Amino acid sequence: MVNKKGFTLIELLVVLVIISLLVSIIGPKLFGRTDEARRTAATAQMRNIDSALALYERDNGTFPTTEQGLQALVEKPTIEPVPKNWHEGGYLDKNKVPPDPWHNPYVYISPGVHNKEYDIKSYGADGEEGGEGKYADIESWNIE
Repeated sequence: MVNKKGFTLIELLVVLVIISLLVSIIGPKLFGRTDEARRTAATAQMRNIDSALALYERDNGTFPTTEQGLQALVEKPTIEPVPKNWHEGGYLDKNKVPPDPWHNPYVYISPGVHNKEYDIKSYGADGEEGGEGKYADIESWNIE
């Protein structure tokens, strides 16, 4: 008698059917959360930028102007008002202003329009102002 080890074609097909059923059930739940994760990352980055701006303001008495932008957190501005007590090494980790999770720059306006010294905004997944759902803008004055 010949002893054959291995799987039959039927067994392999059953395994493939089970795997495809699992992917079809679980896949959308896992992959549908990427937009939510990016929005959460944008909120966390904005909080980090908020902290860096608070340190900048504490050292220099003012926030960077719109013209100086967030780049003032990593490079000493050369346009007025030039900060007198700018911290060597900057105010952000990695000495770089991070892009939003969709690889677009954050919009920074100072003085702010929404009852704050400054406004920070990400245009979200579509990279354009406005939008709803996953395309909605993420705004520093609306994060909790």
